[in-house]
Amino acid sequence: MLYDVGKFVVVSLSVLIFAIFSAWLYFLIYTIISFKRVPKLGSVDKQNQQQYDAVFTFGNNGYPKVSVILPARNEEKYIAKCLDSLINQSYPNFEIVAINDSSYDRTGEIIQGYVKLNSKVVVAINAKPKPEQEEWTGKNWACYQGYLNSKGEILLFTDADTIHSRYAMSLAVTYLTKQNLDALTAIPRILSENSIWIKTILPILWTLSYAKYSALRANNPKSKIGYLFGSFFIITKKTYEAVGTHKAVKTEIVEDGALGRKVKQEKFKLRVVHGQKYIEAIWARDFNTLWHGLRRLMIPLYQRERATAFLMTISSFLLLLFPFIALPFFVLFGITIHSSMDSYYHYYSAQVYDFLLLVDVMTIIILFLTSILQSKYTLFQNSICALGSPLAGAIIFFAFISSILDAPKKNAINWKDRQYTIKESE
Repeated sequence: MLYDVGKFVVVSLSVLIFAIFSAWLYFLIYTIISFKRVPKLGSVDKQNQQQYDAVFTFGNNGYPKVSVILPARNEEKYIAKCLDSLINQSYPNFEIVAINDSSYDRTGEIIQGYVKLNSKVVVAINAKPKPEQEEWTGKNWACYQGYLNSKGEILLFTDADTIHSRYAMSLAVTYLTKQNLDALTAIPRILSENSIWIKTILPILWTLSYAKYSALRANNPKSKIGYLFGSFFIITKKTYEAVGTHKAVKTEIVEDGALGRKVKQEKFKLRVVHGQKYIEAIWARDFNTLWHGLRRLMIPLYQRERATAFLMTISSFLLLLFPFIALPFFVLFGITIHSSMDSYYHYYSAQVYDFLLLVDVMTIIILFLTSILQSKYTLFQNSICALGSPLAGAIIFFAFISSILDAPKKNAINWKDRQYTIKESE
């Protein structure tokens, strides 16, 4: 009986550790493939910069008008840098519609100052109170107000804590029109304000998202996966209106992801590209916003796809923590069995545990290697941050657990100085 139990445990451990090893090998290979196959927004070297400037000084003829829709809530620290980067765009035909989303700091005052100084900031509005009879969540209402006040054929949505290089808009519009796309979103370079927590967690979180939300999947017309990065996405006004504008996702807390799904569901052409050379965005500013940012991702997913949320939570433990937890046990069991090898059974068990230990060590090496690649080539940060992967895994797992436990509660999400209660999908 004891032999049967031991055999069952060994077989179960073998299956589990091989599955985890296979998953990380897949992540590593998929990460490398993504670097090569996910298209880049474009490249502008020093030799071409003068050509771009020369082309875009001939006026607005032939260039579709772009309305930059910029919602901002309590962004006095960042809004000026964002507006400066937008005003400096090389694209000749655009307007900036800046929306003060009920800020109680100097955000509105700063926006009004730009209106007086620069004609490109043609519209600066204070978002009207949300209709009491309708449920509007997050910044959806502010984005919708921006759309109502826009005049462009193409809409560019961005966040107030995003900085755009001089050629970001022109490259995006060129890509959109030449590829005959309906929507285009760029993966930004994510800044972390020197927070070691964020730099440690982002490589692991980014890799974990590959399981379902990779850019290659989003770019596959046959896939149902679609999303947009709120820091930078452009969409034709015709497409935006066809999918129902932000009004169609007004109850979504992760509105950019929801709008991207709508675009894909309606069979419009969506493309996700690498834009780290041209767009910089701040995802979280300290550990508190990082924690709530993780919850903001999981709680809506739990309410929409409960099985997927549970699977992601279990997977986060098995993929991110189990290899490190199992390592000392494999070592301890191996030493114990080796010290008492007085039978063929002990000899066989020792060989099995030695092999499982080897696979577990290889899994950890691949985990670190994948995180290093993500740090260096996707996030453009110091690769040494990848060494904190075990701690990052623990934070992500407990944030997911916390999200599932708190999802039914009132005001479960705290984001941008607002609290939200996410209702279950019917």
